Amino acid sequence: MAGAVENEGQSRAEPAPDSRTKVTVLVALAANLVIAVAKAVGGVLAGSPALLSEAAHSVADSFNEVFLLAALRRSRRPADERHPFGYGKERFFWSLLAAVGIFVMGGCFSFFQGAQALSQGTEETFGGYVAGLVVLGVALVAEGVSLLRAVHQVRRQGGGLGSLSDPALRTVVAEDGTAVLGVTLALAGMALHMVTGQVAWEASASLAIGVLLVYVAYRLGRDARDQLIGEAAAPELSGRIRALLRAQPEIDSVEALFTMKMGLDSTLVAARVDLVPGLDSEQVEEVAVRIKRSLARTFPEADQIFLDVTDRPAGEAAESPAATGERGGA
Repeated sequence: MAGAVENEGQSRAEPAPDSRTKVTVLVALAANLVIAVAKAVGGVLAGSPALLSEAAHSVADSFNEVFLLAALRRSRRPADERHPFGYGKERFFWSLLAAVGIFVMGGCFSFFQGAQALSQGTEETFGGYVAGLVVLGVALVAEGVSLLRAVHQVRRQGGGLGSLSDPALRTVVAEDGTAVLGVTLALAGMALHMVTGQVAWEASASLAIGVLLVYVAYRLGRDARDQLIGEAAAPELSGRIRALLRAQPEIDSVEALFTMKMGLDSTLVAARVDLVPGLDSEQVEEVAVRIKRSLARTFPEADQIFLDVTDRPAGEAAESPAATGERGGA
């Protein structure tokens, strides 16, 4: 006998981590806007391809911070009739746009600047070198401060850089880390150009910045894609959910367990379970409600829970897909 189980989603207030992430994004946005203008002016005056590449990088980062602010605001809208599971995946969508922005506005422009410098050459005055190096030095300090702010938040949330679940914070950390490395490459390229008089050094730095940005865009875009198309919960969480279900005395077997991330702190859990023989319809309903409440209490992130429960006679249970090894669908 199949049993329908209720949905236990509930609206939530904006958590403190989101407020801290918003501040982190705003700090990064302010730094990138100031740095982008300085790099662009310095790059035009000095005729520096590496500095212009870094200006494009900062412009891309500034647009991306705007995308991330939109993600923070829109992903917290409550569920409605058109979107009964809420808007949590907006966070992943805007992060994907940020990755595209890094690729197009940052990586492609850097490749263009590097190729143009190699094919046409460029001349810089001593004053242009000095102005460019000063701008890059200030940018390095500003980007470093923004990166430290992002890393500090990651540590406050008790996570590591490799296990960030918040795509907005992950994007800021990636952008700031890439910016620090990109500015370092631009400094090295400009300094070597000044010392040797060979523009190839600065053009190479611009191309290297382009490669770096394309790689970061690919990694961020891949993560956002996985989350948008329906990424499962972490194996550790799925294993704990399965163990809790198997520990229930009324459950004979867990035939299938499906999980999907619906947002930063929202996970859908759907399980198909066989109950022990002999339970009547009222007992099945009581067992289902109790198990769902136990799951919701043990795993707060599992705010959308569905169970497909079956209570079969002993003879019928012996012919079940769980007993025969076949996969049934319901």
